Amino acid sequence: MTAEALATPRLIEADALIAEMGARARVAAKIMAVAPTGAKAAALRAAAAELRAQAPAILAANARDMDAGKTAGLSSAMLDRLRLDEGRLAAIADAVEDVAGLADPVGREIDRATRPNGMELSRVRVPLGVVGIIYESRPNVTADAAALGLMSGNAVILRGGSEAVNSNRAIHAAMAAGLEASGLPADAVQLVPVQDRAAVGALLRAQGLVDIIIPRGGKGLVARVQDEARVPVLAHLDGINHLYIDGAADPAKAVELAVNAKMRRTGVCGATETILIDRAYPAPLAIVDALIAAGCEVRGDKGVAALSAHVETAAAGDWDTEYLDAIVSIALVDGLDGALAHIDAHSSRHTDAIVTEDNETAERFLAEVDSAIVMHNASTQFADGGEFGLGAEIGIATGRLHARGPVALEGLTTYKWLVRGTGQVRP
Repeated sequence: MTAEALATPRLIEADALIAEMGARARVAAKIMAVAPTGAKAAALRAAAAELRAQAPAILAANARDMDAGKTAGLSSAMLDRLRLDEGRLAAIADAVEDVAGLADPVGREIDRATRPNGMELSRVRVPLGVVGIIYESRPNVTADAAALGLMSGNAVILRGGSEAVNSNRAIHAAMAAGLEASGLPADAVQLVPVQDRAAVGALLRAQGLVDIIIPRGGKGLVARVQDEARVPVLAHLDGINHLYIDGAADPAKAVELAVNAKMRRTGVCGATETILIDRAYPAPLAIVDALIAAGCEVRGDKGVAALSAHVETAAAGDWDTEYLDAIVSIALVDGLDGALAHIDAHSSRHTDAIVTEDNETAERFLAEVDSAIVMHNASTQFADGGEFGLGAEIGIATGRLHARGPVALEGLTTYKWLVRGTGQVRP
C-alpha cells in the first residue's frame, strides 16, 4: 500500500474533526459578535477565578510536561518557556482579568462622513469571526489567546504544541468553565484535542470555517503555515532584534540596556540577539565584559573578538540567528549608517533599538528602521502587549497588512461600513 493511501484515513479523520469544530465555532462566533461588553468581561473574570481555583491541577499538568520535555532534551530556553509556577500562573490569571477591564473594540466607530447627497457613512469595528491560533511551547498563550479572542467578540480554535499538551488542556478546561458559568458558549474557545500534525493541515485548509490563522512559534511552524494555508495568515515571525549602541550613548545606560535586553529572559521574542556598537563608542569592552559576567556567550566580529579572549568569532549565520538563549552576536559598525545597513540586511522586522543621547540620531533611527517596533533608550524586552498597555497579546505581527506589532484586541477586529440614507437613489 502506498504512503498516500496509508495517510488518507488520517487526513479524512482530521478534516472531519476540524470541520466539526469549525461548524461549532461559527455558531459561537455569531453569539460572541453581539455579546454585550459586560457579559464578555464577566466570562473572563469567571475564567480567571477558575484558573486560580484549578491551580493545583494546572501545575501538576505542567510538571508532567516539564518531565517529558527534559526527557526529550528540550533546551533550557524552551523549558523556561514551558515552565509554570505559582507566580507565573497567577500572572496568567491576572492577565485574563486585565483583558476584562480593557475597552471593548467591537462597535467602536472609526470615522464618520456625510456625503453631498445626505447619506451618512461610518466605519465600525467588528470581530474577525473564527480565529485559528497555532502555537508552540508557551502554555500561557492558551489563556491569552482565549481571553483576547473572547473580548474582541471572536471564537477561537487553539492548537498548541505537543510539549505543552497537558498544560494547555488544563488551562483550556478552566477557560471553558468560566464561559459556561457566565452563560456564553464554551465552543467560543476550543482546543484541538489531538496532536496529530494532520489536524494542523486540516485547520490550515478550513476555508469557510476559519477566517484567519495566527501562527506563534519558530521559523519552521510559520513557514509551514504560510506554505499550506488556504485562509489568510497573520504571521508572527522570529525576533532577530538589534540593539545599536551609538557613539553618543551614555556608557552606564548602554551597559544596563544591553544586559537587560539580552539576559532578562533569553527565551522571549523580544530578547536582543545582536548588539551593534559604533566604532566611535568609547567603551565597547565594558559591554562585552558585562554580558559575559551575566552568563552570556558572546560571538563577535573580528573587531569585537580582538577586545577579549572570551569572545568567540561569529560565523556568517550568527547574524541571522534567533538564539532564544544566553548567546549574543556583537559587531562594530561605522556609525548610524553602518547600523542601519546591518539591520536592513539581517533584522526580522520585529524590534530594533538605539541607545544614544543624540536626539537627531535617535529620530533618524526611529524613522528609517522598518520594523514593527522601534525603540530609543529602552530595552527590547518591552516588546510586549502588556507593557504597551494592550493587555495580553497573541503575538508580534511583523508584516505590513491588517495589524503590526503587538496583536491585542484591536488587532483581532476588522471593520465594516455602515450607510444610513433617507431614500437616496443613484443617478
